[in-house]
Amino acid sequence: MKINQVLRLYEQGYRDFSGIDLSGADLTGVTLIEVDFSQANFIGANLSRAFLTKSNFDEAIFNWANLSCAKMSEVSLRKANLTKANLLGAFMIKSQLNSAKLCGANLSHTNLRLSNLEAANLCGAKLQKVNLRQANLAYVNFNWANLYEGRLTGAYLDKNALNEVNLSQTFLKDVDLSGANLEGINFSQARLNGANLANTNLKRANLVEARLNNANLQGADLQGANLFGARLVRANLTNANLLNAHLQDADLQDAILANTQLESIQLAHNIGT
Repeated sequence: MKINQVLRLYEQGYRDFSGIDLSGADLTGVTLIEVDFSQANFIGANLSRAFLTKSNFDEAIFNWANLSCAKMSEVSLRKANLTKANLLGAFMIKSQLNSAKLCGANLSHTNLRLSNLEAANLCGAKLQKVNLRQANLAYVNFNWANLYEGRLTGAYLDKNALNEVNLSQTFLKDVDLSGANLEGINFSQARLNGANLANTNLKRANLVEARLNNANLQGADLQGANLFGARLVRANLTNANLLNAHLQDADLQDAILANTQLESIQLAHNIGT
């Protein structure tokens, strides 16, 4: 079906376009609100700046599609394939992306606040400055993703794959990462104030200049971690393992260090100890 036919039918009140093939189509700036596009084919299509609010794209295919700056709040993309899609700057608050495939997709500057991405695959995705505040991120695969300066405050994180993920300068205030395996992770300059990192594996993690004020690090394994210049004011490090950790210029004012393993740490110019 051609684009002009779709638009004409839409103007006539038709809303069911499930299974339609629009691969390679130019839908730049179109308005298609509350439409059923489930299982549709949008491979290589251009939907830049399209208005697609509350539409259903469940199991649709968007490989290499351009959805930059699209208005997609409250859309459903359950089990959709968005591999290598361009979603730069898209507005997608309160959307459903359960089990969606977003490997290698560009979601930089995308607004996904309050969205559900449970079990989504974001392996290798570009997520610089993405807004994922208060989003459901349980079981999400973030392996090799770039979340530089991402906003994740209040997001729900559970059983995530985080191998080689970049969380530098990411906003993670009050998030719960307790018990997670974060060995070698890049948290440099990350905002982790009030975060729950109890029993977390942070061996050899990069926490240079990270903000961990009031963070819960009880039982955390920080062996060999780099905490140079980190702020740990009032942080709870009870039973934490800081063997061979680097704490030069770190601020540990009023931190709780009960039963903390501090052998071989480097504390040159440490503040508040």
